[in-house]
Amino acid sequence: MVRVLVIDDEPDVILLCRVNLEFEGHEVLEAGSGEEGLAIAERELPDLIVLDIMLPRQDGFSVLRQLHERESTKDIPVVLLTAKAREDDQMRGWRTGADEYVTKPFSPVALTEAVARVAGMTPEERAASRRKHLDQLSLLHRL
Repeated sequence: MVRVLVIDDEPDVILLCRVNLEFEGHEVLEAGSGEEGLAIAERELPDLIVLDIMLPRQDGFSVLRQLHERESTKDIPVVLLTAKAREDDQMRGWRTGADEYVTKPFSPVALTEAVARVAGMTPEERAASRRKHLDQLSLLHRL
């Protein structure tokens, strides 16, 4: 079982994540804003965070940066779940420290597989995967 914090301002997305992640046996925590998510992350220290990029007041990139800057949360893996599917958005996500990138609309299977994949990786494996995705996007960008 993995404790997953879902940070998204859309209640329907949170519900969809909760239902599918709980079905897979995970515990789900919820936050409707970046500020709330940061507070819960520091207090609860989840095993993994599913983070939307388009949040009110503070976007997911800023939240991700702050998670990595804080000693207590810097090693928590983060799966970005977002409608921002352009290459430059993905590059920014990977560069900011995302461990996986799932685009909306999303398949619940894609989300649960991403969570399982990232949760099963060491920090070194996550860093190598991030470099690989950045290299692939950089190559596509040059073409």
